[in-house]
This record gives sequence, structure tokens and C-alpha cells, in this order.
Amino acid sequence: MVIGDSMADWLGYGLDEKYADQPEIGVERKIRATSGLVRYDAKNEALEWPQAAKEALSNQKPNAIVVMLGLNDRLPLREKAQAEPTPNGEPDQGANQSAGKASQDKAAVPEAPPQAEGQIESQHPVPGGPFDFHTDQWAALYVKCIDAMIAAVKSKGVPVIWIGLPAIRGTKSTGDMSYLDELYRERAERAGIVYVDIWDGFVDQDSDYAVQGPDFEGQTRRLRTADGVYFTKAGAVKLARYVDRELRRVMPNYVAPVALPGPEATPKSESASTRPDVGPVLPLTSSAGEHGSELLGWKDRSKQTTSDSIAAKVLNRGETLAAPAGRADDFSWPRPGSDASARPEVSPKPVALVPDTPEKQDTVAKSNGKNQADAKKDAKEKSAGDSRASARVSPHRYYNYYRGHHYGWYHRW
Repeated sequence: MVIGDSMADWLGYGLDEKYADQPEIGVERKIRATSGLVRYDAKNEALEWPQAAKEALSNQKPNAIVVMLGLNDRLPLREKAQAEPTPNGEPDQGANQSAGKASQDKAAVPEAPPQAEGQIESQHPVPGGPFDFHTDQWAALYVKCIDAMIAAVKSKGVPVIWIGLPAIRGTKSTGDMSYLDELYRERAERAGIVYVDIWDGFVDQDSDYAVQGPDFEGQTRRLRTADGVYFTKAGAVKLARYVDRELRRVMPNYVAPVALPGPEATPKSESASTRPDVGPVLPLTSSAGEHGSELLGWKDRSKQTTSDSIAAKVLNRGETLAAPAGRADDFSWPRPGSDASARPEVSPKPVALVPDTPEKQDTVAKSNGKNQADAKKDAKEKSAGDSRASARVSPHRYYNYYRGHHYGWYHRW
């Protein structure tokens, strides 16, 4: 059962979409769009949400109760008056008492002495306020309304989930929603019920109101309507996903959707031992307890040990194994067996000689003769130059020699 204002109505719509393919789960709504914990009905101040919730749950047997309220509670709050005592200190019994009873009480109780006008007024307390929103006096009265609402829905003895409010457009309005969420969170934790924080799902990276954002599948979609308050279909389904995750944890008989086996494809004439195309499909997560979304067997993972030390080293601690010597990923240096002194000396093998052809022999002979003539000529010129250099006597012969070579190389270049 979903209880609350117009925000809760959008939540109920999202849950309907979420459970559309699960007929065994139904969503019942108790919605009053313009109501709040401060004022349930503008025309009847005596009506309040705790009383209305008790009346709505009197004939219902829900498996869980989801509450989403507070959008319309940014109003001044006045402390309600208590039962007014009579001047003699007894509560007023009303004007419908019989005359005989009144005469008996008058005879039994002596008449009280007359009191001053100020003393009589002091025994008729006047309700305090009104106190403005976001003040300490307002918060003190508002938490009493929250506690009364929680007590009313907890009376059925089923899990209760209180949903926080999302950010809405406008800096001041966003701050007001955040202020109310802190009050809901504190009172829900104190009462021992589940509080669902949906704030991060509908804001940007700066925690400001966002029109678009990722949906429950991670695709960027428009989540809020043009009025800056309510949700689109994608936003309502994303809101319902937050609630569904908590319902899985708190409801022991939550029915998890599983894929059913397909139709029998094998002919009936075949033997019964033939392996079916699809086997039994079982959920991998637990559906009971506060860890309903965890994988089965997660409690025993700390006790699981492995006898393979190498597997524990690599898979558990993330360490690497040393590569075997000589493998491609072995980067150790020097390489094993790379010592030059330990290697045997291998003499180079002679190049195989191929007999030359007559034409090639003539060409080689001519080239050899030419090379020999050029070598003799170079030797003769070198000896003549050396003799001339030695004949000269100059203290700067080496300087002039290198300088000449320098300029010569420069001009040639």
C-alpha cells in the first residue's frame, strides 16, 4: 500500500509499471494529492493523516506500507489545543449531561470560591503559534506529526518504508526539500523503519535539480516534468526501482521474477531420459533477511579457503608470478647463460668460392692493374710532398700545414 500526497501518486504509477508483468504483486494507493502532515484537509482542521491512515488500513492486510509525504508541508504550524479544564479543575463533560446527574455532583462537591478573572484565563491554555516554516519551534511540532504518522502505519505489524523527497526546481525549493528529508531520516531511524534516500537519483553532479539524467538502465532520459516538481514515466519508474530494492530486503515472501522454461520442443514419442532444452531456473539472490539482494552463499565467502597457494596468491592478493627463464615476458638481466666468457668461441666459416668465368677474370685483372698503378702514383706523390715539407725550415711549419689543409678543405667543400 502506498500512502501520501501527489508525489506518492507518481510513486504508485511507477510501481504499477514495474510490476506490470508480475500479476501476483498488486499496488493499493491511499492518496490525497493536496494533503500533508501539517494540513490534511483545508476545510476540516480536525482530520489528520494518522487518523486517515488508520481508517484506510483497518480493512486492509498489506504486506508492506510505503509512505511519501511532505511536498505541501511548507506552511506555518500551530500547536493544537489540549482538553480545556473547567474552573474547578475537572475536565468539561459537555452540555448533554442530565439534570439529575448535575444536581448530584453539585450536592457532592462544595461550591468553589470565586476566582479572579486572570486565574480563570490561565487555566484555559491557548494553542501556541503559528510558527513559520524552517524554525526550531516549527521543527519541534513537525517531528511530533511524523512520529504520529509512523506509529499509525506501524500498528499493522508489517514493514514500513518512508520515501524521502526529491529536489525540485528552484534553489529555495531544493533547500526546503533537503531540510524536510533530514527530519524524515532522523525520525525513521529512531522508529526503526526503512528510510529510502532518492536525492542522488534526480540531481546533477553539483547536487542541484536536474531535468534529465540516467534512468534505471543507464540511458539519459528526461526524468522530470515541465513544472519542475513531478516525474515523467521514466522518472517514475526510476523512483519505483529505489522502492523495489528495499521491498526485496524487508519482505520475506517477496516473489522474485525468474525466467520460466520454454515450451517442450521434443516430441512426446521420445524417451523420458532425453535432456530438455531448458532446465530449471533458480534465482541467485536471497529473498529473505536484510541482505535480500546479496548472492546466495555470500556469508561463507570469508571462510572459503583454497589449498592452492599459487591461486590464492594471484586471485586473492593480486600478486604476479615470475616468468620462467627464457620466456618472452622474462625481462631479467643479464639473461641466464648470456656470459660471454662461458660461451665457446666459434670461428667464422669461410665463404664458399665460386669459380669465375673468363669474362669476369679479365675484368678483375684489368681492375687490379689499374688499382696497382694508382697506388704507385699516390705513393710517389706522397714521398715528393714529404721531402719538400722536410726541406722547409719554419718555426710555424705545423701551423701553416694545418692552416693550409683547413682552407683547402673549406674551398673544396
